[in-house]
Amino acid sequence: MSEVEIPLHRLVRRVLDRAAERPERRYLLGIAGPPGAGKSTLSVLLRDAFPVAAAEIAPMDGYHLSNERLRAAGSQARKGEPDTFDVAGFVENLRRLRDTPRGTPVPWPTFDRATDEPTPAGVIFTDQSIAVAEGNYLLLDDRAGHGWSAVRAELDECWYLDADRGVLAARLLDRHRKGGRGAEAARTKVYESDLRNADLVGATRERADLVLRERDGRYFVVG
Repeated sequence: MSEVEIPLHRLVRRVLDRAAERPERRYLLGIAGPPGAGKSTLSVLLRDAFPVAAAEIAPMDGYHLSNERLRAAGSQARKGEPDTFDVAGFVENLRRLRDTPRGTPVPWPTFDRATDEPTPAGVIFTDQSIAVAEGNYLLLDDRAGHGWSAVRAELDECWYLDADRGVLAARLLDRHRKGGRGAEAARTKVYESDLRNADLVGATRERADLVLRERDGRYFVVG
């Protein structure tokens, strides 16, 4: 399998050219991939490389169900798995982002890792012509259930950011330790939940318009 380096400015140019073909509405770019692949980092790099105020990030993590709801359902330990999100709300707001005329505010929830809870209206889209939606499950199909298959239809294109399993595990362990989990709790979360989710997400890679890998801050197209 070949890998060809692609500079960030070429990724930006790709999106700008495609967005220019549909100037009447906001362009929705999806960035999918397993937990720990670096989706948030790539999303920020892209947003900051677009012309000023042209783009904003619409994170899937803003649609985590609240901890209160997860505890009530006995699902707190599985937080992050496909059925622990408000999928219908996510799809509805993607549609709103796409169809609402620019200039009209569209609130979007974000996720606060410090409180481990969603933040309503953490970002508000107004004049941006591009929305970068990033999350694990953007490319799931009907077999996954829970309504995720409706997401892809709302995106103009969707990229997949890949990473080796060992890299994912190391990053996720570090993330959970920094988030306050002890060593054993972090390992349990990674090996009994996160990497299981990564396997599910990995099966969606072939549905992406573009597959990327990151190494030392550089991006490569995988063909």
